[in-house]
Amino acid sequence: MLVMSSPSGAGKTTITRALLEKDVDLSMSISATTRPPRPGEVDGKDYFFIEKDKFEAMVENGEFLEHAKVFDNYYGTPKKPVDDALAAGKDVLFDVDWQGARDLRHAARDDQMSIFILPPSHDELERRLYNRAQDSEEVVKKRMAKAGSEMSHWGEYDYIVVNTEIDESVAQVEAILMAERLKRTRQTGLPEFVASMSGEDNG
Repeated sequence: MLVMSSPSGAGKTTITRALLEKDVDLSMSISATTRPPRPGEVDGKDYFFIEKDKFEAMVENGEFLEHAKVFDNYYGTPKKPVDDALAAGKDVLFDVDWQGARDLRHAARDDQMSIFILPPSHDELERRLYNRAQDSEEVVKKRMAKAGSEMSHWGEYDYIVVNTEIDESVAQVEAILMAERLKRTRQTGLPEFVASMSGEDNG
């Protein structure tokens, strides 16, 4: 479970898209939400769009790895698709805020690692938000105000990547992912593999 967080505009979405395009063993975790779909959003691809009553029932049944209420809508990470992907040998990428990352850490500490993406500077973050041309000036100011509190949680993450240049940042995250995959505890079948070689040496 690869958990990634960042303030809005730091480049996390661009990095995650690049990772998913290049790595067939990586799949994206899809969140469930009670908010209505926005234009162009597809159920089961962008989010699982579900009714509030069903969401609350899933919470009661313990079907989420993490969940939160944001303004008037619920968001959460369903367990089953994640478990299915992990069982199939895939790593799962999570795009969540620091609160979601904290919940995932509590839910599966040994099965996850986390990366926080930082912008190279305050001014550059502001410039990127304006250059996206997706938000009004008022929204950009709100995002900048929120960025400070989000970045204050950097110390809770395993790795920090300062996104100065996108290709370099993608390469750094790929290197982190490769190192984590090579950890002794994450290589399934390793005891049997080593034992088989020991047997050959002895024979």
